[in-house]
Amino acid sequence: MALPFVKGRSDELIFRGGTGVFAVVLIALVAAIGVELYRQSLLSIREFGWQFWLTDTWDPVAGQFGARPFIWGTLYSSILALIIATPIALGIAIYISELAPVRLRRPLVFLTELLAAIPSIVYGLWGIFVLVPIVRQFEIATPEWLKGVPLFTGPPLGVGMLAAALILSIMVIPFTSSVAREVLKAVPQAQREGAYALGATPWEAIRMALFYARTGIIGAVMLGFGRALGETMAVTMVIGNNPQITWSLYAPQYTMSAVLANEFAEAAGDLYLHALVEMGLVLFVITLIINVISRSFIWSMARQKQSRLVKTAAIKAAA
Repeated sequence: MALPFVKGRSDELIFRGGTGVFAVVLIALVAAIGVELYRQSLLSIREFGWQFWLTDTWDPVAGQFGARPFIWGTLYSSILALIIATPIALGIAIYISELAPVRLRRPLVFLTELLAAIPSIVYGLWGIFVLVPIVRQFEIATPEWLKGVPLFTGPPLGVGMLAAALILSIMVIPFTSSVAREVLKAVPQAQREGAYALGATPWEAIRMALFYARTGIIGAVMLGFGRALGETMAVTMVIGNNPQITWSLYAPQYTMSAVLANEFAEAAGDLYLHALVEMGLVLFVITLIINVISRSFIWSMARQKQSRLVKTAAIKAAA
């Protein structure tokens, strides 16, 4: 007859082993994606090497392929979307978690999460019929002296980097705000009560909560950034799809996901197909690099926070 503690120990080992298998499967899946993308793009890698990352020419007829304009378009549009979306998303999260009346919180949470459930193609159609005409009118109304600035040069087409950044920011807001809201809800109520007890105003108490939850908020922002990097259809429909490198918000540009969506079905020849697959590999590598950097930043912030807690506890113990 097995002793109860022996049975409990075996159950714990089985549980640990089973959950460990799922973690290993996840790592293996990511590695398998990278290996398969590399294997299917070998012809392009051998032909162009690192020049694929650094060349501006994309000419399927001449067999010349370079990813730099698409890398630029992907990063530029995603960073612009992050700059626009982050303050709005944090404002929504702060209002819902800290300031909104109780009867309004549930409808606001529902509407915010509903934005995340809208398909990308619907955003793209809305962008074509609603957003692009508004952007075109804004570009037409730009003063002549402002058009001399590199950010605002170019003809008022409506489609371009500005429209893509705006639609990306709208798509990023629900993801960032939802995660940031949950992070703020996890801040202990005692933190706010302690701030109020010391005479803090509501704004000062909210700032304290933001500081306490800064690690999770940074994670929410990076989640939105990852969402922006991989967006395809909505951006494809409003960015203009012209492979060029320019700072202008009015100029049509191109992203890696957009060129894959537009040209993969029409790829004629092995080199063309392998170049497109290598484009997917480049996007995969850039996404991994950005996630590793953001995770390292979050870990460093968490370690600093933990070290401060340890020092505080040591001071209290000494007192």
